[in-house]
Amino acid sequence: MGGAYETDAIIIGAGPVGLFAVFELGLLGIKAHLIDILDKPGGQCAELYPEKPILDIPAIKSITGQQLTEQLIEQISPFDPEFHLNEMAVSLEKKDDGRWKIETDMGTSITAPVICIAAGGGSFQPKKPPIPDIEQFENKTLFYSVRKRDMFRDKNIVIAGGGDSALDWTNNLAPIAEKVTLIHRRPDFRAAPDSVEKMHALTAEGKVDFHVAQITGLEGTNGQISAVKTTSADHGDREIPCNMMLAFFGLTMKLGPIAEFGLDLTENRIAVDTEKFESSVPSIFCIGDMAHYPGKLKLILSGFHEAALMAHGAFHYVFPDKKLKFQHTTSSRSLQAQISGK
Repeated sequence: MGGAYETDAIIIGAGPVGLFAVFELGLLGIKAHLIDILDKPGGQCAELYPEKPILDIPAIKSITGQQLTEQLIEQISPFDPEFHLNEMAVSLEKKDDGRWKIETDMGTSITAPVICIAAGGGSFQPKKPPIPDIEQFENKTLFYSVRKRDMFRDKNIVIAGGGDSALDWTNNLAPIAEKVTLIHRRPDFRAAPDSVEKMHALTAEGKVDFHVAQITGLEGTNGQISAVKTTSADHGDREIPCNMMLAFFGLTMKLGPIAEFGLDLTENRIAVDTEKFESSVPSIFCIGDMAHYPGKLKLILSGFHEAALMAHGAFHYVFPDKKLKFQHTTSSRSLQAQISGK
């Protein structure tokens, strides 16, 4: 995280459509960096329904969100994309040479002649629990994601939630934390069964405490948590001491800072043409669910089509002195060599 980079294209959003955009750009010799607020590629597919079958990808009868993500990452690997995960694009600046400079909330800056917004319905924002005065602890000792694992080393951590993120970080932080306590409002989980089994094994070994309870409040001063207040049918009201907290109560979609980029918006989506999927601002493109045009269908396969046309539009900004030669991957030896990495 952090640092300054230069590339050919910046893709905001590393969901399936953003990932496939890397492939289409790569075929034309365009290098890409991707920015995503999530801690892994895949967007909604990987975060919200990794095991849910997707049935409308051409020639594939059924594929899960996680499988689709993994296969897309394998497909684009010859083009060496650079990922900036756990980061949100927060500012956009037009440089004197005509290129764009994007900065993230983690201090990363990336400069490129082309931007492609493929952020689905927007950026994922954490759902905040209805806990009084929670704001005073946020980003100090209470967090909604893990950006630096070592921040939690030797800490007494309470993790709240029952999904994959809560279980994954319970299991991952248990070896380095002083203590980990998992709190969920019911004994059942929405997480992968393997993760649940690992958590129960850690509980049996005394490395994790698990409580079925509802969080009612926080204790602490000046942003430092000292305890989490809970209530449950079995134990009534009690306080669980801690000095760090992770809250995983799900995600919601918001347009976020992209709304301030000066683009024409229609119902919180970006208006584009259907020739190049270019926005109202030249050299800024938009594909996937956030793109708006007559007849738009919010389908992954539609986003794949949009990525191909976007790449051809982007080529003229990246290589203004070159003529684009259209080639088929089935017959072009140079494209086949690129894709195979040989």
